[in-house]
Amino acid sequence: MPQSGDLLRLADAVLFPGFAGRTPPDWLRRRLGEGLAGVALFSRNIADPGQLAGLTAALRAENPLVLVGTDEESGEVTRLEVADGSSRPGAYALGIVDDEALTEAVARDLGADLARAGITIDFAPSADVNANPDNPVIGLRAFGSEPELVARHTRAFVRGLQAAGVAACAKHFPGHGDTSVDSHHGVPVVAGDGVEDALLPFREAIKEGVRTVMTGHLLVPSYDAELPATLSPKLLTGLLREELGFDGVIVTDGIEMAAVSGAYGIGGAAARAIAAGADAICVGGERADEATAVEIRDAIAAAVTGGLLPEERLADAARRVRELATWAAVSSGGSLDGMPGPDGSRDGVPGPGDGLGLVAARRAVRVTRRSAAPVLPLSGPASVVELAPEMNLAIDKGTPWGVGEPLSRLLPGTTVARLTAAEATGAALERLLGAAIGRPLVVVVRDAHRYAWQGEALRHLLSARPDAVVVEMGLPARADLGAAHVSTYGSARVCGQAAAEVLTGRL
Repeated sequence: MPQSGDLLRLADAVLFPGFAGRTPPDWLRRRLGEGLAGVALFSRNIADPGQLAGLTAALRAENPLVLVGTDEESGEVTRLEVADGSSRPGAYALGIVDDEALTEAVARDLGADLARAGITIDFAPSADVNANPDNPVIGLRAFGSEPELVARHTRAFVRGLQAAGVAACAKHFPGHGDTSVDSHHGVPVVAGDGVEDALLPFREAIKEGVRTVMTGHLLVPSYDAELPATLSPKLLTGLLREELGFDGVIVTDGIEMAAVSGAYGIGGAAARAIAAGADAICVGGERADEATAVEIRDAIAAAVTGGLLPEERLADAARRVRELATWAAVSSGGSLDGMPGPDGSRDGVPGPGDGLGLVAARRAVRVTRRSAAPVLPLSGPASVVELAPEMNLAIDKGTPWGVGEPLSRLLPGTTVARLTAAEATGAALERLLGAAIGRPLVVVVRDAHRYAWQGEALRHLLSARPDAVVVEMGLPARADLGAAHVSTYGSARVCGQAAAEVLTGRL
């Protein structure tokens, strides 16, 4: 049945759709003018800081209180720097350094860049405890595998971001770390005995005053045996609101993800999420068109008239989103002067030129030497073999990574070959071994323990060249591979630079 204009506007007031292109399409401008809450930006929307600032200004011209959000975690998950790779390491590297002042300063530095570009919500940090080393989607996005460490650095990251006037978002509630399924594709199940550890970082983020919490599309049978957290009143209202005392905005992870949309459709999942206690619906990672935004809006309105969603609950969600928008509008004009940096300085937020991210990446590198032979520093131009797995959907496939490019700059004449699973055949590896005769060999892997083909390729290469150096740019399950093993705890551009400096003796 046709819905009233007021009800449709109320439904729009909780939506954060995505869109294609680097300028706002006409449909988005129109909807913003009619009260659409905000937008979610992805790498497809971003070319450079100047373009991004122009885009957000155009959005704000249609609705001065528009909330503009993006997934900028730094490290592997970057939107602002997807073309060149992140100038800051990801969470796991910061956890390895375990310097809360550094984590806060990196987040403050990031927040300053986001604020200058007109971003008001950063869907970060990941407050997940990566208790399962085989986790296919969290891994290095977490600060670590120990709840207390993750909690401390989650608080530090929240402090840094919000000091810059950007709302932080602790995700993926109630914790995606101890899972083995990617919620983009299925429904992860969280074991009951790990829930309290997983909740600790969220408890601490709430104490820190985090403005938003993102739901995970996770089934937690100890709380709700039927509905994933995003759709569960027991988890969103009972646990997050009432028990943990969170009074900010609850935002969903991408509502188009199969873990929730598979059973109810994209509109049905959105309506049920609001009914369960969520305040804002994110969509657009995989579906970014006007029809999707209309479908969700209309489904929420229909849920009100059909009795599934009380209008008071929808109005309460819209109120919380509006209050966040007001906070963001006021906070974005705040000053950062006088805030201490990681070295205790109080001259404001370091800019990208200060190299704070590279400092952090250098501090995170760990080297295990397994040979008495002087394999490091490298004796001359090297042969680099990079084994490239297919990454999960949270990581833009175009994000550059690796050690070969920065090493080539430090050691001119270095050669680089990158192999996928299909390309890493025995014949291909033999050709590379032949080309590396008389040269140092560097093998770069990424989460080698999770990919059998990487393990097989490593065994092939190391059996012929036990003097090779292995660089692990993912989560290092073992450090006893190669004559020297270098762990960067991340694949960001600065992590590759730090590894190259270790290989050449500059670090």
